Amino acid sequence: MTPLTGNLRINPDRLWQSIMDMAKIGPGVAGGNNRQTLTDADGEGRRLFQNWCEAAGCTMGVDQVGTMFATRAGSDPAALPVFVGSHLDTQPTGGKYDGVLGVLGALEIVRTLNECGMTTRRPIVVTNWTNEEGTRFAPAMLASGVFAGVHDLEWALDRCDAEGARFGDELERIGWKGDEQVGSRRMAAFFELHIEQGPILETEKVDIGVVTHGQGLSWTEVTIIGRDAHTGSTPMSMRRNAGLGMAHVLQLVDEIALDHQPDAVGAAGHIDVYPNSRNVIPGKVVFTIDFRSPQKHVITDMVNRLKVGGREICDRLGLEIEFASVGGFDPVEFDHGCVNAVRKAAERLGYSHRNIVSGAGHDACWINRVAPAAMVMCPCVDGLSHNEAEEISPQWAAAGVNVLLHAVVETAGIVGKTGESIAS
Repeated sequence: MTPLTGNLRINPDRLWQSIMDMAKIGPGVAGGNNRQTLTDADGEGRRLFQNWCEAAGCTMGVDQVGTMFATRAGSDPAALPVFVGSHLDTQPTGGKYDGVLGVLGALEIVRTLNECGMTTRRPIVVTNWTNEEGTRFAPAMLASGVFAGVHDLEWALDRCDAEGARFGDELERIGWKGDEQVGSRRMAAFFELHIEQGPILETEKVDIGVVTHGQGLSWTEVTIIGRDAHTGSTPMSMRRNAGLGMAHVLQLVDEIALDHQPDAVGAAGHIDVYPNSRNVIPGKVVFTIDFRSPQKHVITDMVNRLKVGGREICDRLGLEIEFASVGGFDPVEFDHGCVNAVRKAAERLGYSHRNIVSGAGHDACWINRVAPAAMVMCPCVDGLSHNEAEEISPQWAAAGVNVLLHAVVETAGIVGKTGESIAS
């Protein structure tokens, strides 16, 4: 195999222009994007992506949940391909880069190899996973979950949005339901580039995040029962204030997460208060605690401490408390070989880098169950994502895709000429 050198780099201007061109489809109201899955805008974005892939010499395949696979042939037709990509769907008020950078960065790899006249032994498959965000059809990472055997195909096709539209019907309506059996493709490896969606890389002025783990997650729904009463005429000593109980439990959640630093986090993301009236002491609260950690035993400990501590709090305040597990998944440890390929790529190219844990779920987390996988992260301004103000720099994007290029090509193996330096 031909050795890689730091001269092999992508065309950053072409990459950035592709991102900006995709951002014209499904524009938001404040500079970002609203290209939710299986909407007309999603269909239009898919068509543009397909046109670009075919112009780059790839053949397109589509599976039964609409995931797109654009294949650049390798020299060995029997070799398992290297898959690389992310997702094109966005949040209702999403940014221009979340997911999109990973898909169009993967396409830029193909374009760069074409320009250099390089042939890889393994095929390279540029991938756009359907419904990663899960904002219209829950859950998130739906298509990659079906691919990895986490979800049943028919169950996925029967998911409905808030208006009652069915996933399978909408997939057919926009013309992107393929015939390919989900999960039938085998992979040598999968790589995904994503913006960090957090502030660590930018704050520390680090170019590249080498993602070693994906955080596991546990959602625990907590119900606290007290007694509705008048806020003005009920003595403090005679109140059974469910809201007060919740406040103490939320403080406990913060303490629990802080005891498991540096990577554990915890908070309440959904809160309902009853009767939610200005002059009524809450008689009932229902809220969901989100605990995350890259270590399963840490998540277990945090949930156990929540239950023990919550009961102690509510016993002291004369309240009732109930706990129900309403979701979660185990932590992910990405493949050591793929992670090392990312790290070596950053070092070869001279980029600063650090190990990082993904705080969000990504398609690579499910694919890691069925194939070796790893992720690359680049900084984003103020760590802001799932927001139209989401921003990255062209330099950050180029660095991330250059590392992705080297990790993918090293895994696929070069058998053709190396060429000279690509524009940077």
